[in-house]
Amino acid sequence: MASRAVRRWLPQQHGAWAMLVAPFLAGMLIATPTPWDAVLLPAWLLGYLAAYHLQQWLRLDRLSRNPKAAARHLRPALTFAAALLPLALALVVHAPWLLLAAACALPFLAVNCWYARHNRERALLNGLAAVVPACGMLPVAVLLGGGTVGQAWRPALVCLLYFAGTVFHVKTMIRERDSRTYLRASRAYHAGALVVACFLSPWVAAFFALCLLRTLVVPALGRVPVPVVGAIEVALSLLLVGMLVPVYG
Repeated sequence: MASRAVRRWLPQQHGAWAMLVAPFLAGMLIATPTPWDAVLLPAWLLGYLAAYHLQQWLRLDRLSRNPKAAARHLRPALTFAAALLPLALALVVHAPWLLLAAACALPFLAVNCWYARHNRERALLNGLAAVVPACGMLPVAVLLGGGTVGQAWRPALVCLLYFAGTVFHVKTMIRERDSRTYLRASRAYHAGALVVACFLSPWVAAFFALCLLRTLVVPALGRVPVPVVGAIEVALSLLLVGMLVPVYG
């Protein structure tokens, strides 16, 4: 019973957790870690959880003939939002510029809500829209730690390039595994990302060469189990953090 309740309250989207935590962790370590990071991270995760249940409510409220199916997402959404509120207030009092950061994320949240309402959460543009605010947590964490925009924009760009690439790659491995168009698009994207990376750092270029290699090799293996696909992406996310911190820290 408890495990079922956890599954209802916590999204079973394991790749999303890596995307939520890796940019924040990289930003925190690139700058100087501060006690406020211990407030920012739970606030960020609570915001994600509240937004997830809001989007599920929007989707099911339109699709389901059973009002309870949609309504069961309201309680988690309101609970997570209520837990977020005191953390958000404390952060804004400490760093009022965080209001601007939140405002920059709102258009992308609106896009995600629109796709959820129309039951198109798996759309490519929806996935790419979710990547932007997640990667935006890197400069937020850098600035909160006393760093500068100049320190933050390059590693934030690297995060954006990588996680946008995961949207393409994971689709070629799961929902679009039989689509040659998606496979070509994924490989073309990663080749382009490698070109950009060559202008940033040799270490960044080496990382994206590995990402390109994964788009060439893993799809050729056939129907790779979903947990294996996820494990590869989590490993690359950890490697991303391990590469960004010494390069840009």
